Amino acid sequence: MHTIVLATQKGGSGKSTLAIGLALAARQAGFTVRLIETDPQGTLSNWQRRRSNEDPVVEPIYHAAHIEPRLKMLADSGLQLAIVDTAAGLSAATTAAIRHSDLCLIPARPSVADIEATVSTLSVARAWKRPYGFVLNQTPIRGQRIDNAADVLAEEASLDLADVLARPLIVMRNDHQDSLAAGLAVSEFAPNGKSADEIRRLWRWIETRLDLEVTTNRLIDQVISAADGMLHVAGERASGEITALAS
Repeated sequence: MHTIVLATQKGGSGKSTLAIGLALAARQAGFTVRLIETDPQGTLSNWQRRRSNEDPVVEPIYHAAHIEPRLKMLADSGLQLAIVDTAAGLSAATTAAIRHSDLCLIPARPSVADIEATVSTLSVARAWKRPYGFVLNQTPIRGQRIDNAADVLAEEASLDLADVLARPLIVMRNDHQDSLAAGLAVSEFAPNGKSADEIRRLWRWIETRLDLEVTTNRLIDQVISAADGMLHVAGERASGEITALAS
């Protein structure tokens, strides 16, 4: 199982809408997904109550000590992906989630306040040696401010921009808030819209970053190999029964 954590100190950066959008994009790509909510504000739980479809399940976990054992249980159950939405600020639950993540996504709007707020989250990810990436979220369609924000994030991480900035940038559009209000993901609310396309492309960036396609293909190969083995055994049994009847 892979665990993706969305975390940043700044509120209003769009962690919950990104978590929902990515969960549905992953599900549509064929992965089994669980949304985990560590934010007592309950945005994901409220979204699920407005939703007619029970999948993906939203599971509230508000105590730091419960995160590691629950992630282990979900992994043992065969779940492929857990996406964790965290509260603003740094809490014990957020730190525990980052510690056990395979990728920490740090959303930031292209503003000075948002970019400054990424520093503490970046420090935690680095302290636990966890992979991370920035998501420039709620951006205008174009403008110098986006380029400036991207450059500052790269400098903050002391890495090349291509290594730390998720693609594509997520543009501010009403589809995200309208889908949240309707209990839907943006890919369900407006499947052919630009917002849905951006979220699907962001998911593909994550797949590449986590090498999920290779893992999926390996699982498929294992299933095919197991099926071939069962057919081989069945064939041998059938052959033995025919020989016995003939004699």
